[in-house]
Amino acid sequence: MKFASLKNQNPDGSLLVVSRDLRRASSVSDIAPTLQHALENWQHLERALRDAYEGLECGNERPEFDFQVLLRDGEIAAPLPRTHQWMDGSAYLSHVERVRRARNDKVPDSFYHDPLMYQGGGDSMLGARDDIRVLSEDWGVDLEGEVGVITGDVKMGATPAEASEAVRLLVLINDISYRKLIPAELAKGFGFVNSKGQNALSPVAVTPDELGGAWSGAKGAGKLDFRLVSHVRGEWFGNPNAADDMTFSLFDLVAHAAKTRELKAGTLIGSGTVSNDDVTTGYSCIMEKRLVEQVDLGSAKTEFLRFGDTVSIDMFDHHGESIFGSIEQKLVQYGQ
Repeated sequence: MKFASLKNQNPDGSLLVVSRDLRRASSVSDIAPTLQHALENWQHLERALRDAYEGLECGNERPEFDFQVLLRDGEIAAPLPRTHQWMDGSAYLSHVERVRRARNDKVPDSFYHDPLMYQGGGDSMLGARDDIRVLSEDWGVDLEGEVGVITGDVKMGATPAEASEAVRLLVLINDISYRKLIPAELAKGFGFVNSKGQNALSPVAVTPDELGGAWSGAKGAGKLDFRLVSHVRGEWFGNPNAADDMTFSLFDLVAHAAKTRELKAGTLIGSGTVSNDDVTTGYSCIMEKRLVEQVDLGSAKTEFLRFGDTVSIDMFDHHGESIFGSIEQKLVQYGQ
């Protein structure tokens, strides 16, 4: 199934099912008014939601919308416009290693068996066509292309296998970062707050069964074997494979997050910036490219985002069709 949320007066939006080709949508608010409601009542509502989705694919009497028009007109919110819990891992150690190497530092051995993770603000997620609004472009505004999972309830101490049973949906994430604010926050030894902006989610959230062997195949369970394609300022920026060089699966990250707490339905957990050892696949964030430039060229050449700059993040199946729809955003000055 594929789900989206239509913007309205409700901050959680109104739930839609979206056709597999992302062209059509139907309201299912009579079954579940919001995605959060569906997640909290998944066992009771999944069958009815699946019937509505299959009906949309086959043709039914539910009113249909042109999903691409809704998306173009800015009427689509994030699939989960608010989440009670947002945590982001760092599963791609090629990304971490490059950051450390640029600081003449090494990755601690613990990073290879104990995931990095921070807890962020999930009170408001941006839609895929919403602008990135900031007060100053001097903050070092950067994209971070990621894969994320949205869970049902997860028990405390869940194993990765148990965590896998709780994964309800997958999304793409733009984990917006303010690079020039990060050093001062890290120096405090407490974590990110000001240096992380609002995240944007892909237009639709997708159930794992839509992904077939790319989700459960030879490269490992809990890894999505497709390329994450990013463009910055209208130019190709990268297409690393989201399963390659992934030290921790998304199941591992969910289990890590649940080590000392229960996770409630609607928890969103990100993979961290998708990154491959092979730099010819490009990048999913500007900072990583700058770090490679710093090592290889002696100084960073690629600028962070400036007002008016655009970014896009997408993922395509083996037939070249967009799976989640693209995140397409412009950086604008807040209040203007």
